[in-house]
Amino acid sequence: MAAFDRARVESLLGDERDRFAREHPRSLERFGDARGSLFGGVPMSWMLKWPGGFPVAVAGAEGARLTDIDGHEYVDLCLGDTGAMAGHGPDATVRAIEHQARRGLATMLPTADAAWVGAELTRRFGMARWQMTLTATDANRFAFRIARKLTGRPKVLVFNHCYHGTVDETLATLDAAGEVTPRPGNVGPPVDPSLTTRVVEFNDEAALAGALAHGDVACVLAEPAMTNIGIVLPRPGFHEALRRLTRDAGSLLVIDETHTFCAGPGGYTAAHGLEPDMLTIGKAIAGGVPAGALGMRAELEAAAFARPESDYVDVGGIGGTLAGNPLSLAAMRATLGEVLTAKAYARTIPLAERFSDGVRRVIADAGLSWHVTQLGCRAEYLFRAEPPRTGSEAAAARDDQLEAFLHLFVLNRGVLMTPFHDMALMSPATTESDVDRHTDAFREAVAALLG
Repeated sequence: MAAFDRARVESLLGDERDRFAREHPRSLERFGDARGSLFGGVPMSWMLKWPGGFPVAVAGAEGARLTDIDGHEYVDLCLGDTGAMAGHGPDATVRAIEHQARRGLATMLPTADAAWVGAELTRRFGMARWQMTLTATDANRFAFRIARKLTGRPKVLVFNHCYHGTVDETLATLDAAGEVTPRPGNVGPPVDPSLTTRVVEFNDEAALAGALAHGDVACVLAEPAMTNIGIVLPRPGFHEALRRLTRDAGSLLVIDETHTFCAGPGGYTAAHGLEPDMLTIGKAIAGGVPAGALGMRAELEAAAFARPESDYVDVGGIGGTLAGNPLSLAAMRATLGEVLTAKAYARTIPLAERFSDGVRRVIADAGLSWHVTQLGCRAEYLFRAEPPRTGSEAAAARDDQLEAFLHLFVLNRGVLMTPFHDMALMSPATTESDVDRHTDAFREAVAALLG
């Protein structure tokens, strides 16, 4: 990274921002109008992350393509940051939504789809009992509550630089002294996170054992491979150690498959034979309709309902009026049953391999000390020679200026990447030419950087 002329990078970034503003006048106007009523000018504040100074306003999306109101079409490798991993508007999901929309959207009663979805989730992930939510964030919150109730312990443990949605306890990090502190940018944490959370580095068995030895950890919440700080893969033997240590300590193990669902039809859990006590998932499972789920071993359900003082239907804080709604369940049944199938992954994972191979060629030809990591149908490049082993190593390799330039450069050439990190995701509708279009744009961007 030090080899780049930073003034040159900033100049190139300025040129790309000028081009973006010049070619997206209607999106800019729409953003200005929205600032009169929307917080930050967007319906959800993370939409401000796009590097052009304002987001494109979407006119429509279909398959692996997105069109903005200025008439530009994009190869979409962002796919709603996993929410549209099935592709935009897959036929089976759309048919199910249309069918259910005429038969009720919110009844607070089960439909026939509910039992089918539960059985399919059990088949894929191995958890015996399921509860539906609207987001993976909700599922993680509920997992924490159940774990605290069943273990009688107050704290949870997460890995440094993890991502589990907007769960308060997970927005914590380690400071320079190794103490738990609010993660930078954490808005209004309700309490000091050191009161609720222990934090250790991913892949660090010794630190994990030491944290669990306190005897106050109700559960460990972990992505099986970290994804949001840059893909950090588990080292060989780490998951076996994680399972052994949590069992020995009497702590439950919760695996969050929301992003690692990219690893296969049953996520990383099925692909690598993991044995969690609970499992959470959201985003992609309903083809873009809000949905999430919490799975658990049958013994945990029995233990939960054996506590007469626990109220799971009212004040217990488990659930939500719209959770398990008929529309979400219809979309889940169609998406799991007909779209994100084993056959689909047999197509999308090789596409991610093609993406990774293309990026590696560009990096090697340019002599850059960068790398690309693949996880199923997801791939990501990072500005360091070797793949990171921990969240801290991945965070140290981030470069906001370079990321902004690369994102905006490929965006201006019709390729949409995930704005939070240099991640690309493949859908069943993605094609080899879509992948190659990114490779060509990435090669052009690197050539511009090197001058």
